[in-house]
Amino acid sequence: MARQLPTRMVDKVWGRDVLPAPFAAPPGERIGEIWFEPPPEVPQVLVKYLFTSEKLSVQVHPSDATALPGEAGKEECWLVLDAEPDARLAIGFEREVTPAEIEAAAKDGTIETLLTWHPAQPGDLFYLPAGTVHAIGPGLSLVEVQQTSDTTFRLYDYGRPRELHLERALAVAEGTPYAAQHRRTIADGPVLVDGPHFRLDRVEGAPDAATMAAYPGALLVLPLAGEVAAKDGSARAGAGECLVAHGLGTLDFSGAGVTLLTRSA
Repeated sequence: MARQLPTRMVDKVWGRDVLPAPFAAPPGERIGEIWFEPPPEVPQVLVKYLFTSEKLSVQVHPSDATALPGEAGKEECWLVLDAEPDARLAIGFEREVTPAEIEAAAKDGTIETLLTWHPAQPGDLFYLPAGTVHAIGPGLSLVEVQQTSDTTFRLYDYGRPRELHLERALAVAEGTPYAAQHRRTIADGPVLVDGPHFRLDRVEGAPDAATMAAYPGALLVLPLAGEVAAKDGSARAGAGECLVAHGLGTLDFSGAGVTLLTRSA
């Protein structure tokens, strides 16, 4: 059994009024996020598309260990689908910095100069452990896979009239450079993330035996090209859609192109 998940579009000031196919923004809206409600079978993992025309806020998320009651830990990753020539992602700091330096830079707006801005190209994968200070630049189309959490602490937001969360952000932020081990590309192989909270694979055509063995239970299936269907005919999904299935072996990949698979760890 499988079923297609509902799609939710979210209007954001930094979003786009023209989206790449197969999506289309409703008239008068700037869509920044398109996401799929985590189903009961895989409640720990949330999958989103992100489309940016402006910089997102400089922010950080807690871990399960540093989250307070009412918060939730959040680790995430970004897979770059498309990028304008100068598109960049801010992840980690150029050097070791203290909480006092982060606070001062957040207040005077110079925190952007402390961060490392990584060039982003299609096929790049960035894994962000909790505590990593980060921001997404304009001109990007991403798939984000994350722990199911909406706990975000903003350090800086370019003067936009939104609340900042300096005290909590400083309590969980790691003032360190971004570790190279957390960056991959699709050329490195199908396993993009095999982390403490979720696994993410990218397959072309049908999955191989190793991938099949890695997904014996419930998973989310996100076709980027082509179509994936349940063998029993209960559901199918194409680009821009998402399936939840009870196991990889229940799915038919005969019409598949490029597909993302993810499950909780």
